[in-house]
Amino acid sequence: MSPAAELVVLLVMLAGLVGVVVPVLPGLLLVWGAGVVWAWVGGGPGHWAVAGVLTVLLVVGTVTKYVLPARSATGAGAPRQTLVVGAAGAVVGFFVIPVVGLVVGGVAGIYLAERARLRSDAAAWRSTRAVLLGIGLGVLVELVTGALMVAIWGAAALAT
Repeated sequence: MSPAAELVVLLVMLAGLVGVVVPVLPGLLLVWGAGVVWAWVGGGPGHWAVAGVLTVLLVVGTVTKYVLPARSATGAGAPRQTLVVGAAGAVVGFFVIPVVGLVVGGVAGIYLAERARLRSDAAAWRSTRAVLLGIGLGVLVELVTGALMVAIWGAAALAT
């Protein structure tokens, strides 16, 4: 693969890392996809071994991203329905408020679901904070996973 093509792969991977933090882009999927394209074009067992490692990291990072908020919510006593309402709020917020609507709608959905369930502002806010902490940890894990994927690809690209 030419240096220019590898630069394009790197740029797509960096866009994927941005997508982990800015939920408009499919973060880890972009990083993984760029790495698989690199392996496909480059061919050879070394390239495909890197693609395999990237695939394992993609699966682990994606599963962790969803498991942490769910465990955090249930640990705080919130049912899974709260996460469903939060997700619905995030979707509505995405279309109502440009850029930040996804986050605002998600937080509002979680808070309102917990407020209706617990009938207390303080208790609803405690549950909402616990869910947000889980989501934040999930994003952090996803970001670290993405950075690790880029580092593994970068090391392999430099070695070939």
